[in-house]
Amino acid sequence: MPIAIWCILAAAILPILSAFPAKLNRDFDNSNPRNPDYWREGFRARAQAAQANGFEAFPFFAVSVFVAMSQGASPYWIDQLAVLFILLRLIYVFCYWTDRSNPRSLAWAASFITIVALFTSSLWS
Repeated sequence: MPIAIWCILAAAILPILSAFPAKLNRDFDNSNPRNPDYWREGFRARAQAAQANGFEAFPFFAVSVFVAMSQGASPYWIDQLAVLFILLRLIYVFCYWTDRSNPRSLAWAASFITIVALFTSSLWS
């Protein structure tokens, strides 16, 4: 199975993992996990925002991998770009957790460019 397919699975799981550390707190009420008061500020708010953005980015990434594969792009470039996307998303989540907004925005922009490169890779690879 191509590495890029595994990256789709990683990209689907990453948003869930983005918010998980914020749930490791005595104040977290698993019977009311979407309580907006719990997610209102600080690390919890940033972790939840990273999760939301991960869910937003996932469909475009997954579709881009499938478009690249179905349109005859180089498997080498598909795999390289998919891995790069996952690494950039990990940096993005870390920057969100640690409240580093400028590097976070750079990681987001780079991951978006990676998605566009994947989507168009059959044209240039």
